[in-house]
Amino acid sequence: MAMGSNSYGGYVIGYNCHTRVYSGFMGFPSLEFRKNDGRRMLILMRDRSKNRKPLQKGRNLSIEAIQTVQSLKRAFKSSAKEPNLHQAINSKFSRLLKFDMMAILRELLRQDHCLLALMVFVEIQKENWYKPEVLLYAELILALVRNGLYDKVEIIVIDLKREKGRLEAKIEWFNVLLETLLSYNLIQHAMDCVELMKEVGCEPDRSTYKLLVEQLESKGETRLSESIRQEASKLYGEFVETGLVFSSQFSTEI
Repeated sequence: MAMGSNSYGGYVIGYNCHTRVYSGFMGFPSLEFRKNDGRRMLILMRDRSKNRKPLQKGRNLSIEAIQTVQSLKRAFKSSAKEPNLHQAINSKFSRLLKFDMMAILRELLRQDHCLLALMVFVEIQKENWYKPEVLLYAELILALVRNGLYDKVEIIVIDLKREKGRLEAKIEWFNVLLETLLSYNLIQHAMDCVELMKEVGCEPDRSTYKLLVEQLESKGETRLSESIRQEASKLYGEFVETGLVFSSQFSTEI
């Protein structure tokens, strides 16, 4: 079985060039991410031509950004010829301004082109202006879980934790991240991110504790919920239970 591979940042990407594909994805070609530490993730290249969302032309996407999205998608669709994808990234995407780069990333996420979005994200991380934001990681995770790519979330969470020295301590952003993880039953990742909050000096507030307790209890995690409740009581006294206290709303500002 012939395989091609290339390195994108900390990831190694391999492509199955023949009709033989990985088990569980019969009938579709596939791309594989492999971290340098040996972890691997496989993402199916589905044909979304029948349910593709239209490009959003307007203030979020310039004409050049729209053309770049189209070029990247064409190159990705024919990615058996990997140089085409490299060329599209290097000649089209890498020369864009920050605004257009971020707009393209969010457009790819909106269209559920998750693997392509991850490649674009790795390129963005190389830019001098790039600063990791918890909210952007939450958007990446939401797109992955929305497409059933739960096993890829671990790599994103690990990458987020490695950026802890550069993260901005914004409680509302962490709350969005926690709600996303808990809504899809990714409890351990959510608890890891609670610890990350504390490590970056972003102590959970009342809204965070209420979100955690409510989500955990709804999933039958009563023991963990009680532990969180006791922690909140030590900080805020009697823990007042209310209804829904936090609703995520991703910002589209770049």
